[in-house]
Amino acid sequence: MESDYDELDRQLVHALQIDGRAPFSTIAEVLGVSDRTIARRYARLRSTGAVRVLGGIDPTALGAVLWFLRVRCAPAASLTVAEALAKRPDTSWVSLSAGGTEITCVVRTESDADSESLLLAKLPRTPRVEGVTAHSVLHAFYGGPNNLVGKLGSLDEEAIERLRPPALPHRRGPVRLDDGDRKLLALLATDGRAGFEQLAAATGWSPTTVRRRMTELRGHGLLYLDIDVDWRMFGVHARTLLWLSVAPAHLEEAGQALAGHPEIAFAAATTGPTNLYASVVCANQRELYRYLTTRVAALPAVTHLETAPVIRTVKMAATSRDQLPPSGNRAGPLGLRTT
Repeated sequence: MESDYDELDRQLVHALQIDGRAPFSTIAEVLGVSDRTIARRYARLRSTGAVRVLGGIDPTALGAVLWFLRVRCAPAASLTVAEALAKRPDTSWVSLSAGGTEITCVVRTESDADSESLLLAKLPRTPRVEGVTAHSVLHAFYGGPNNLVGKLGSLDEEAIERLRPPALPHRRGPVRLDDGDRKLLALLATDGRAGFEQLAAATGWSPTTVRRRMTELRGHGLLYLDIDVDWRMFGVHARTLLWLSVAPAHLEEAGQALAGHPEIAFAAATTGPTNLYASVVCANQRELYRYLTTRVAALPAVTHLETAPVIRTVKMAATSRDQLPPSGNRAGPLGLRTT
């Protein structure tokens, strides 16, 4: 419940969203409390699953393609198919919506051949799947390292600037990963605040090498720090998916406007029957109605809008290990067994 958390909890989570590896001493100084208080609060929140700092991966930095899939099933089969999808290492955000007759999920494919196999062979032939609509992600307006906590948090601009880490230089060129990188990313996927000594022990590198490699991977846009939080802390309960059609000349404008809305957790331009997707979080249905009839209604050149309330989330974001192709070969295309 929201009442289980207080303002210091929310400020601490906001601070970790700004810099997931900020020392407790720095956070304590900004929030005006003792180091011990911050360490104790974080330990309590982490032990109860209310907050986790973890290393996220942008698989597109490795050449992968992300797809939003809308899989239509008979109501009696949807949960079984959703659970089969959730077991795949190349899926994330597997949810039931549309009264339980539709599954939505994000799928990562490593090549054009994988995409073709997924869309033309594997899913359409899966028992009890009645239809599939696929949307390839062309451009993300909000999401990834831009976590919703940054919009909902209560820290003022001065505190945010004191916590914000120095900007990293952007690195061009392809990213090549070795076994040490994979071990590093796997550990960060479970604990984004793991110490350099712990990371060094896992990789066989020195702490100095770990620090340098993390900086390089973040500069390439592959690694970022994310935060997993109990959204009830911020009074958020309902998640709804929006599928919009926008005139191409106004797609960039509409996407940027969506990205600035405090209700938006993710927004992207896509291919497919609609060309703009968003994930919306609101306190309740009344607030969702207010959002749709004000902010969304003001978007330019929207010709079609479809809403799909999420009734159950079967799988959230994939771990860093899940998002990497196996060493030495590619991840295989999606295949399901539901019988």
